[in-house]
Amino acid sequence: MPVEWKNLDLTESFSKLSPSSTSLRKDLTEERTKEWTIPAGAGLDFYYGASLVSDNVLQQLKALAEEQQLSEKYSMLLNGERINTGENRRVLHHLTRGQLGTDVTEDGVNLGTFYAEQKKRIAQFASKVHSGEIKGSTGKAFDTVVQIGIGGSDLGPRAMYLALRQVVETKLNALFVSNVDPDDAADVISLIDPERTLFILVSKSGTTQETLANRDLIIERMQAVAPSGYDASRHMVAVTSKTSPLAGSKQVLDSFYIDDYIGGRYSSTSAVGGVVLSLALGSNVFEDFLSGANEADAMAQESNPLKNAAMLDALIGVYNRNILGLPTTAVLPYSQALSRFPAHLQQLDMESNGKSVNRRGEAVNYPTGPIVFGEPGTNGQHSFYQLLHQGTDVVPLQFIGFRDSQTGEDVEVDGSTSQTKLKANLAAQIIAFAKGSAHENPNKNFDGQRPSSLLVADQLTPRVLGALLAHFENKVMFQGFCWNINSFDQEGVQLGKKLANAVLDGSAEDGALKAFAALLGVS
Repeated sequence: MPVEWKNLDLTESFSKLSPSSTSLRKDLTEERTKEWTIPAGAGLDFYYGASLVSDNVLQQLKALAEEQQLSEKYSMLLNGERINTGENRRVLHHLTRGQLGTDVTEDGVNLGTFYAEQKKRIAQFASKVHSGEIKGSTGKAFDTVVQIGIGGSDLGPRAMYLALRQVVETKLNALFVSNVDPDDAADVISLIDPERTLFILVSKSGTTQETLANRDLIIERMQAVAPSGYDASRHMVAVTSKTSPLAGSKQVLDSFYIDDYIGGRYSSTSAVGGVVLSLALGSNVFEDFLSGANEADAMAQESNPLKNAAMLDALIGVYNRNILGLPTTAVLPYSQALSRFPAHLQQLDMESNGKSVNRRGEAVNYPTGPIVFGEPGTNGQHSFYQLLHQGTDVVPLQFIGFRDSQTGEDVEVDGSTSQTKLKANLAAQIIAFAKGSAHENPNKNFDGQRPSSLLVADQLTPRVLGALLAHFENKVMFQGFCWNINSFDQEGVQLGKKLANAVLDGSAEDGALKAFAALLGVS
């Protein structure tokens, strides 16, 4: 049966969907909680009993998955077809963590082999840095690595490093510079010894304005304070494409390669994440991370969404967005290690599915990607949970939790440990949102009926983190297939860049643009 790309509102299965009569106060039972769960890979499980779906809705969502051919489209992606219609490109981030489809070649190059070779080169380079074979220009061993990049070159790798730095013995301290605001670079510069710091310059094109500005600022500052004999080129490596100006440049110690088939927000499992994670944590940790992602990717090939966690998560999200009319999703990890994970998912989801035209460039007549935000619990409970519990908008919630902490360091107070208190709060919030609490005082009344899901594992390890990342990447992909949009380009980031360049080169013609620039002191 040929694959057909059609809009969500033209499907028969979507026309049969309607809001269910599910009452979480009544229907969320012990049995439903235990039974409505699917393995998500690497020991991660997806619990969806607290969502606002019924058995009938689940069957209709299954029919939608079949009609929109979600599995078939995923197979096309894995086999290297040009799923990114906006840029006529393949989408190959899955291939960076293992072969699941057929061999993919380009100009006679096997791209799976190419990615594997880059991973091997990264591991060899990291080993030489760790052993002291590769040192700084003044003969001192490196103790810090600083990634210079923006967007997907920063958010994902930063979130992954912060998630894992306590669960393994770090090899090098890692820091990140992303914002073109010079104060960002200045803050990092104040924390490092230039003689012992290795910089990773990440730019696929080799021309990213913010990244190159930060590079030049850092080099200038390093050379100003470093001793005689300091050579900045021996303190910097590049992650870029083979066709960029940075490839093989004499200004860098080495270059590691990605290509146009790895989108920035999907690049944590490529050299973009691999270099910094291998240097900071060890190539074996990065390999475990990739293994977890590959396991989740393989499980996402299951055609039945009731056995496919990423696909069902995506379909429930479509139901929340397009049937219940809920425009926002909160990602709430009960793990401080995942402090920057919601920021990464914000880019992943909103840059991928923030589209108003379909894959053919035609306007769609239904909402697509949700607004995504989040903060770790229990911090969020003392911040925006007030609106989530009693505000006028219902916000679907995606909780993430772990039975054990990463470090095992804990203390018992008032009869329970801190980790136990954290888990008790997570369980309590799920029920509080779902079932609420009636009260004669309206100010103390909780309506409940606030849907959520839960991803849970024993501990946040590299493999679990890989599966967690892949789960959300695949969820976003499946939702894009449902909505018939291209989840793999990002034209929305280009217009602002174009206008900023016009301001900087003096070619701006819009009077209001020039006025705002002048207001900000840009001459």
